[in-house]
Amino acid sequence: MADLKKTGISRRSVLKGSAAAAGVAAGASLGGFPTVWSQDIKDIEISMIGTAVTISSTYEAMAEEALGFQFNMSAVDLNTIGQRALTQPRSADLFEPDLEQFPQIFPSGNMQAIDITKLEHFDQLLGIYKKSGTIHADAWYGDGMNPSRYCWTSAIDGRDFVEPESSQWMTIVPGTFNADTLGAQPEKIGRPIETWAEFVNPEFSGRTALQNFPGIGIMDIAMALQANGEIEYGDKGNMTVDEINYTFDRLIQLKKDGHFRAFWSTFNDSVNLMTSGEVVLQSMWSPAVAAVRARGVPCIYLDLKEGYRAWALGAMIPRHVEGKKLGALYDYFNWYHSGPAGAYFSKQGYYMCTPENSRGFMEPWEWDYWYEGKPAEGEVKDPFGNVMEQPGHVRDGGSFANRMGRVAVWNSIMDENILVVKRWNEFQTA
Repeated sequence: MADLKKTGISRRSVLKGSAAAAGVAAGASLGGFPTVWSQDIKDIEISMIGTAVTISSTYEAMAEEALGFQFNMSAVDLNTIGQRALTQPRSADLFEPDLEQFPQIFPSGNMQAIDITKLEHFDQLLGIYKKSGTIHADAWYGDGMNPSRYCWTSAIDGRDFVEPESSQWMTIVPGTFNADTLGAQPEKIGRPIETWAEFVNPEFSGRTALQNFPGIGIMDIAMALQANGEIEYGDKGNMTVDEINYTFDRLIQLKKDGHFRAFWSTFNDSVNLMTSGEVVLQSMWSPAVAAVRARGVPCIYLDLKEGYRAWALGAMIPRHVEGKKLGALYDYFNWYHSGPAGAYFSKQGYYMCTPENSRGFMEPWEWDYWYEGKPAEGEVKDPFGNVMEQPGHVRDGGSFANRMGRVAVWNSIMDENILVVKRWNEFQTA
C-alpha cells in the first residue's frame, strides 16, 4: 500500500485497470485488495455517521479516491450517534460511537460483530484493544472503561462482552483515540500548572470552563477533587452513589460561587472561550489548543502529574448490512488501518490504532514530533496545509508513550448512570 501511495497510483486506478484487463474480482487479482467485484464498485455507497473528529469532506474524498466506491459521511454529536444507532439502525451502514456508548449500543442487538479474520492489520492493533489493555508493559491501565473490556463478543450475533481475544469477534473496528487534560493560557496565569487540583483553585474563579457532557465533565471534576485531596475514588469511571453525590454537591457549589465562566459543548466553543480571554484554564481537547495557538494566542496543553482522561472511537456495523456492501466495508477497514488514514488523523493531534502503519506515510521528523515528543524539524502542518507550529516546537504532553501510558481514567458510562444524568440536570439548573 505504501508503494502505491508513493508512486502516485491510487487504489481506484488499480481497480479500474484490473477490471479492464481481467474482469475478475479485485481481491483475487491484487491479493488483499477489495473483496467486492470491481465492476460493481460504482454502485456501492456507504452511509456513515460519526463525529467531526474523523469525518470531513477532505477525508470522505480521500477514502473514495483510495477505494473506488462512494461515501456519504455525516458528522453529528455523540448523542445523535447513540440515538440513531439505537432507534434508527437502518439509517446508516456504519456508526462510529465513543467508548462510553459501546455498552448501550452493542447489547441492543442492532449491530453485528466484526470478524477479525477479515482484518488484514489485526496483528498491528495496539494492546489497548487486546489482552493487556495497555500500550506497553509499564503503562497505566486506567479507571473506568478500558477499551479491551468492551471490544470483544462471543459470536457474530452476540450481544455480550467477553474476555479480550477469547473469540474471533470484535464489537467494533478500532479507530482513533487520544488522552485529554486541561488547556491553559500560561502568560495570563503567570506560573506553572502541574496538577489537576488547580482546576478547582479559587484563584481562577470566574476564569474556568467545563465541557458540557455529563459522563465526561464529571470525570474532569473528579480528577481535580481527588488531586485536591478532598476525596479518594475507588474508580473514577464507575463511582459509587456516595461518590457521585459528593462530586455533584461540590460541582453545584462551584457553580453557585461563580467558579465557571462557561460550559462548552463544541470544539469551536472551547477555542473561542480561550482566544477571547474569557477563560485561562479549562477542559480542552488537544487539537483545540493548537487551534488557539494558530490564532496567535498563547495556549498550552497541560501534562499534569495525575495523568490523563482518555477516549476511543470505534466503528459498528448495523445488522442489515450484507453482501457486496459488507465486503466493501471490510475493504474500507483494511485501508483505514493500512497507514494513510492514520497519518491524516495523526497530523491533527489524534492517535491511530495501528500507528506503525501510519509511520510510513509521515516524514520521519513528523513521526518524531507527533509520536516521540521530539522538537519539530520543520513547520508542523495539519492535513489541510495549515501551519500549526513552528520549527523547534515540542508537542504538549510529550510522547505517545507518556500520554497514553499515563491514562488515569477512560471515558465511561457508570453503573449509576441514571443518577449521574439526574444530578447533572440539577447542576445545569442550579
